[in-house]
Amino acid sequence: MIPGHQPVLLQEVLGFLSPVAGGRYLDCTFGGGGHSRAILQAADDVHVIAMDRDPEAGSRALALSEEFPSRFTLIDKDFGKLASLAEAEFHGILFDFGLSSFQLDDPERGFSFRTDAPADMRMDPRAGVPAAIWLETATQEMLEHAVRDFGEEIHWRRVVRSIMGARGTGALSRTASLAALVSAAIPARDRATSRIHPATRSFQGIRIAVNDEIGSIERALPAAFEKLRPAGVLCAISFHSLEDRPVKQFFRRMCGQAENADDSMPNDLRTRSAEALTRRPVTPSDNEIADNPRSRSAKLRAVRKLPCAS
Repeated sequence: MIPGHQPVLLQEVLGFLSPVAGGRYLDCTFGGGGHSRAILQAADDVHVIAMDRDPEAGSRALALSEEFPSRFTLIDKDFGKLASLAEAEFHGILFDFGLSSFQLDDPERGFSFRTDAPADMRMDPRAGVPAAIWLETATQEMLEHAVRDFGEEIHWRRVVRSIMGARGTGALSRTASLAALVSAAIPARDRATSRIHPATRSFQGIRIAVNDEIGSIERALPAAFEKLRPAGVLCAISFHSLEDRPVKQFFRRMCGQAENADDSMPNDLRTRSAEALTRRPVTPSDNEIADNPRSRSAKLRAVRKLPCAS
């Protein structure tokens, strides 16, 4: 594990995956490698394949590659492309969604407005376009979807109007000027009473849009379920409702349950391919939150693939 990196809900994840000797596991979000290392150490001859689209993950994985040369492999791939992975028949698969501490704490990646940097926000700087270019070229509808739906910003109209009005001025190119622009669009009364920085929600929405984070989750979950062996376990850690919603709906669908209040499909037409291991999401203990404040909003859900599932 990288010094200073704290994998979220580690013991709970291990409890659900219950690594077995000779088992094969897939960590779809390597990050700092804390979950991967714990799985490798949990039983004899455990094999872990990890994925991460961040090119810097390779250097963080070197220690595990050297310590477990025949049992650990890191694949440079976005989990949104999981369906193209050749390997299958995993005993367990884990997702740990959201932004990693390494990305957030590196000012040059442009995820945070705490320090001034180019507004990039890409989890994989080799793919797509930086946030600065996306903000200059996205349609109004795309901006509204990002700020209103992904950022859940109630003043989305004012923010989108400000972004479009700033195009061509250079104000969208750096995190500090972008944060100032968004903050100025928020009414002064709300800025004064907010417990978070006024630009926080908009930055989240822009980041999610630039990286297609929700689309990646929606594509990856069914691909992961297909790659489980019978009785294999699928775990997913989310950090906000936008990530948790597709997980909850997919898990309920696999368990033969209504996905939401609008799902009126008769029960006799549903197919049950999994059993729920978590009726409610598992959340961090007070001790874990005190030790790692960034774990505060984490929610863990898990299902087990039924032996009869194809």
